[in-house]
Parts: sequence; C-alpha cells; structure tokens
Amino acid sequence: MQGKKGIVILDFGGQYAHLIGSRVRRFGVFSEIKAAETPASELQNAAGIVLSGGPQSVYDADSPQADTAIFELGIPVLGICYGLHWMTKTLGGEVSEGKVKEYGPAKLKMKNVECKIIDQMPKEITVWMSHGDEACKLPEGFELFGTSDACANAAFADTERNFYAVQFHPEVTHSEYGDVFLKNFVSLCQADAWSMSNYKEQIAKQIQEQVGERKVFMLVSGGVDSTVAFALLNEVLGQDRVQGLLVDTGLMRKNEVSMIREAFTALGVNNLHIEDASTEFLQNLQGVYEPEEKRKMIGNTFLDVQRRVMSEKLKVNSEQFAKEWLLGQGTIYPDTIETGATKHADQIKTHHNRVEAIQNMIDQGLVIEPLQDLYKDEVRQLGEELGLPHGLVWRHPFPGPGLGVRILCAEEECKIDNVKCRMPSKVLPIKSVGVQGDGRTYRHALAVFSDQSFVVTDDIVQLATDVPNREADINRVLLCTSHAEPMDFVFSSGYITKERADLLREADAIVDAEVRSADLYEAIWQFPVVLLPFGTTDGGQSVVLRPIASTDAMTANAVVLQEEVLESITTNLMAISGIDAVFLDLTNKPPGTIEWE
Repeated sequence: MQGKKGIVILDFGGQYAHLIGSRVRRFGVFSEIKAAETPASELQNAAGIVLSGGPQSVYDADSPQADTAIFELGIPVLGICYGLHWMTKTLGGEVSEGKVKEYGPAKLKMKNVECKIIDQMPKEITVWMSHGDEACKLPEGFELFGTSDACANAAFADTERNFYAVQFHPEVTHSEYGDVFLKNFVSLCQADAWSMSNYKEQIAKQIQEQVGERKVFMLVSGGVDSTVAFALLNEVLGQDRVQGLLVDTGLMRKNEVSMIREAFTALGVNNLHIEDASTEFLQNLQGVYEPEEKRKMIGNTFLDVQRRVMSEKLKVNSEQFAKEWLLGQGTIYPDTIETGATKHADQIKTHHNRVEAIQNMIDQGLVIEPLQDLYKDEVRQLGEELGLPHGLVWRHPFPGPGLGVRILCAEEECKIDNVKCRMPSKVLPIKSVGVQGDGRTYRHALAVFSDQSFVVTDDIVQLATDVPNREADINRVLLCTSHAEPMDFVFSSGYITKERADLLREADAIVDAEVRSADLYEAIWQFPVVLLPFGTTDGGQSVVLRPIASTDAMTANAVVLQEEVLESITTNLMAISGIDAVFLDLTNKPPGTIEWE
C-alpha cells in the first residue's frame, strides 16, 4: 500500500466496490481494491478491511470466498451486503433468501445500543438497499443495532472484536449519514493520513510512463469524460503527440457536432479531426435489435472508422500503429464495472469502449485510459483544474454510442400479463436493462396512469420502489403524462433508422430547451430521452423522460419534475408528428440503470 497503513476493500464483485475506496480516500486515508481471495498474510499491514457487496448468494457453488484468517488479524472488518452475508455464514450465523427483496431507499431504525460506528447518527435514516438474501441468525458475539421493515437484521456488530456488518450500502450518496458511518469505521481503523493533493501530477506521471515515446490517437465524443481526457493528454504530451478524432455517428444530438467544433476551436485546439460516418453507422445497424449486439456493433464501427482515418488521413497502417501509437479513450470507472471488468462483477451492459476488439488491444497494452479509476465528479474536478470552460465540464453526461442506446429496438413485442397495482397500470411490451442485487436484469416497465397526469404524488414515487421489489418481471415504474387512462399499444417492429434518430433528436432538443428555460439544467445530473417502438397508432412511437440526480453514476435518484415543467414538456413532445405517448421514468438506480440499454 505504497508504504501507507491504509484500508483494503476486498472485491466480491459489487457494483460499488470502487465507490467504497473513493469515499475512504476522501476521508484522508489511502485505500486499495484487492481480489476477495487475497490471502490474509498479505493484509497484515492493513489498518482495516471492508468486504464489498456482490451479485451472488453465499450459498452458490461458485460464490466468491475470502480467506477466513482475516478475522484473526486483530483489525476492524466491515461487511457490506454480500460482505455481511459472507461474514455471517463464516462466523457461524445463518443466511437465507429474504421474503421481500429490497432495491432502492429503505428506512433503517437504530437500536439503543453502544456502538461507536453509529456515533453522530440519528435513530432513523433512509439508506440504500440492493439485496435478495438476508441474515436470519446472527453469529455468536454479535449484537443487532439496525433494522428495516423488510430486513430484521439490517445491521449488527461484535464491538469487542471490531467486526461490523450492514445490509445497506453506506458508500452510495443516497444513504443518509452514509459518509458519517464510513468515517466512523475509518476512525476505528486508526489508519495513517493520506492526501489526494497533486492528483493531476500523479496522473500526468502515469501518462508519461505509459506513453513513453509514442503518440496517442484519442477518440473524442464531445462528452465530459472524453473532453477532459483529450485536454489532459494535450497538456501532458502536447498537441503534436495527440490526434483527436470526433466521429459523427448519425446518433449525435441536434447540432452537437457544430457545438463541439466551436468549443474546441475556442480553446485553441487544432488537433481534432471530425469524420462524418453517419451513413456507415446506420447501415451497420440495419436489422440489429438486441441491446448488447447494438452496443457491440457501435463499438466495432468506431474502431473501423478509427482505422480508416489513421490510414487515409495520417498514412499510418496497423503495424505502424502498434509500434508508434496508443488508442486513447475517456473511459471512467462505472464503464468498466458495468461491463463486468472486475473478477466477480456481473455484466450489466457492454460499453462501446469495452467491446472485444478494444479489450484485445487493452490486453496488448495498446490503449491508454487516463480517467479509468475516476468517477464523474472527480473527472469534473480535474476538468476545472485543466481550465476547461464551465459549460463543457458540467454538460450532462451523454453515452458514447449517443442516441443509439436511447432508441429501443425490437423485432416483435414482448408481452406479459399485467401485474397487481393499486393504480390503473399497464405493462409495456418491451424490456430494458436494470441492476438488482448487483446483477443484470432485463425486464419490463410498468406504466401507471392518473387523472392528474402532471402531478407526481408520494404514492406514485413509492410505487416505483415497491413494484420492482415485489414483482419479479418488473424493473421500472413510469407515470404516463400524456394519457389519463391505460390505452392499447400498437407495436412497430423497428431497428435504428435515420427517421427514428431524427425523431428522437427533435424530442431531445425540446426537452433540453425546456429544462434550460426552467433553470433546471444544473439541478439535474443527466436527462436521457428514450424512444420506444410503439404508440397508439400504426408506426407511432413513445417517449420516456428519464431525469436523474447522481454524482458518480453508480447510484441515482429519479428526479420528480415540477408540474408546470412536466406539462410543458409533454405538450410540446405530443405536438411532434410521430410521437403518440409520453412517460416519466420514476425508477431509482437500482433497480433501473440510468440508460434503458
């Protein structure tokens, strides 16, 4: 641990393992992520150990296991979610499948017990849950200190041995007092002090060491991550050793390419080439319906275009590239963890910058990703240090595949029976990606209907938590803002076409203008607008509004739009020819991912 007595996070494959490490570092203590199987002999100098969450059950035959000798090291150990389950089972307790699965916010009630890890915390807080199993019998020596409505043994400890176990995720920003809880644990560990000052200099040194005498061919999307990575490489290596490429995929936002060109020109950047490959992308996506196939096709086409530009514009062949160049990407940590890049992590979705061809290049040492260990908030901090304009640094995140992952495609409708709901409702005839219990789900969304279509009541918000927890086939809950009563859906078989892309581009532009007009742009972290292949008429489409609040993309809360804003957006969207219905996605992450694909 670089000579520092810090805290080790043993990674059982949880989506939030690196989030724990990030939180710990902000408390001024060094942290590092290690494989769950790391021998206890290699952890003797750690100040404390955190057992992360994970997508499996401890009773699965291939479930990850840590070295049980860590409990004999005499240092504090904190088990989170799967970490709680493994600790419980290992130390003689029992774990079983929960009667109710918990995904999203839950109320945690504290017991009146002496436990330093809950110092300065109130008796009831809202915490973030993402689990299906629970501890049904505590190990000997442990005392209960927290419970939720759905989980009797939500938090317990053996204070004499400094062992702590919590079912909730204190590392996510949506757990109230989560930082206080983790800081209390860090204090119990008595770790050495550590500072993140000069972080830019550390990254610069890593870039210089990795690149050596080579050059970097940087893929630029115009989003925050690739923009910061491009600016960082330019500053560290100089523009003469970096070549940027912005590809117009035909899946960009309205006027996106022009805006990006003007922004970089204003910054004095003269090493960015813009290639119009829209026809190529749309041709390659003909007949592609499955979300993973679509992402892979987009990622592979990016590489085809990159190779063509290298050959035609720079006169560099593949053999020369391997010797003289690295491929640069603005990949950040959530991209890698959701693709299942850590040993035990479940694959939530394949990001375009993690397709097989890219992974092969990574394995060959031909890719540089200077931001790969950072989260979005840290990337923005770095962007400001680099002197990038506020408008660029604080743009809403936009996926590398662009509108391609916001145009849902299906060859045929996927129908199931409606589920029980205390409001008028209807299951949508298409599936979307979710994340539940640290695992990937591909399930239906449930739309609810109300006479007050623009009013999001507390009851509707609660449904967005209750229904995915209760119904195995549902991972999202939406409010229909265009219709007061359930209607018949007319399904349209469709893949990505220029017409569908243009329709979503126009809808996205309307939403962006409305949000800016209401002065909500910076209050909302990201606002995906999604196109669904069904409406109320033949060939008609539906639009989903997905405003969310987050800091790191690992978790997110659905934003409840004001009544007048929601009404204005819905009215303007319904005025577009081809749009038949509008829905507001009220699902948190988990159980729904931020994007629908």
